Amino acid sequence: MSDTHFDVIVLGAGPGGYLAAERLGHAGKKVALVEEQYLGGTCLNVGCIPTKTLLNGAKNYLHAKEASQFGVDAQGVAVNWTQMQAWKDQVVGGLVAGVAATERKAGVTVINGRGHLDAPGRVTVEGTTYTSDHVIIATGSVPAMPPLPGTQDNPALVDSTGILSLPEVPARLAIIGGGVIGVEFASLYSTLGSQVTVIEMAPEILPFMDDDLAAKARAAMKDVTFELGCRVESLDGGTVHYSKGEEKLSVEADVVLMAVGRRPATEGWGAQEAGLEINRGVVVDDTMRTNLPNVWAIGDVTGRSLLAHAAYRMAEIASANILDPSAKKRGEVMRWHTVPWAVFSIPEAAGVGLTESAAKREGREVLVAKVPALMSGRFIAENGFKAPGEAKILVDPKTHQVLGIHVLGAYAAEMIWGAQAVLEMELTVEDLRQVVFPHPTVSEVIREAAWAVKL
Repeated sequence: MSDTHFDVIVLGAGPGGYLAAERLGHAGKKVALVEEQYLGGTCLNVGCIPTKTLLNGAKNYLHAKEASQFGVDAQGVAVNWTQMQAWKDQVVGGLVAGVAATERKAGVTVINGRGHLDAPGRVTVEGTTYTSDHVIIATGSVPAMPPLPGTQDNPALVDSTGILSLPEVPARLAIIGGGVIGVEFASLYSTLGSQVTVIEMAPEILPFMDDDLAAKARAAMKDVTFELGCRVESLDGGTVHYSKGEEKLSVEADVVLMAVGRRPATEGWGAQEAGLEINRGVVVDDTMRTNLPNVWAIGDVTGRSLLAHAAYRMAEIASANILDPSAKKRGEVMRWHTVPWAVFSIPEAAGVGLTESAAKREGREVLVAKVPALMSGRFIAENGFKAPGEAKILVDPKTHQVLGIHVLGAYAAEMIWGAQAVLEMELTVEDLRQVVFPHPTVSEVIREAAWAVKL
């Protein structure tokens, strides 16, 4: 086998790409992992990990300020932004090094440069052409930047990458967009002392979230001003001009974050020229196959579920089906409806499956039960009696199958995997009631919600 021929070429080294390469490498395949910028992709370098590292600093600061109710008298609590940034960089650097070591251990060849899909089984990187039996497209996504007046060459405007490395915590921050990115950064900077205004076009933040819990999450963020149902018209430096119905409004800020979402990175690497079917993202079936022979696509570039953990699962599915053509028959397919989501705001929120608001829109009958997180002794002990939190469950009235579980409050993101397993295994609420939850844990609120369902 030549040095330029591989069993599999993976285009992009984000969460999906590096995991697919690792899995296939350990399975004995000769794998090339092509990455233009950095191992780990957006999530590890300028997304999930640095954001959560800074948010942890903000949470520690908040806990220290509120520690007196727990018998801890913390004096002179202050934010050291420089040290927070240094810790963020240290965490990212360590994890990137870990990815590199993992790929080496799996025998993966990392090729640095911008890859171009010339045709199925043919990829060019910086003038060198490589061939392969299979190609996995994992080019990820890029921040959306709408062409509003005043966005070009505006030093006050940053995207989700720029907001991570500000030289100081801004006194005033305006955020355009109330999705995950906008809400997480609103939590971060408002906790650190910024005066934060979020401008959102929709009537509620976090549009994928259950409307009921989204409203409660918003209400819990008392230090953030939310302007809902508003359309941004233009920017003038740090001044954001927007309208609410017929009313013309504006807000002045030192920094403006454009957080209107991300879009699949389908440009610049040969998708169109190669003949890949594109519909917002690269079109795939439930095994991650594209319309081209032996070309697969995973992660954000598919436009299906722009989440790192979804990319992980897509990588595993594509790898399994490459290694074994019969893998689909044993269940190696993507089940989109059981992909959980999490928002690492303060407080956290997470969920999986059907929401009550979606059920209403569909005219679907469901049984709904919700219980306060204050039913958990640990939740009270660690967060106090006034901390917001709730668990909500949706059940099919005929079959009693659990259709959705949603949690607001501390530790929500850590416990939602169990809810995902409930949906994955198609358990009934009676099945869930038989599960033994450890005590005292916050996860017990899911058990309480299951028992609150009136069958």
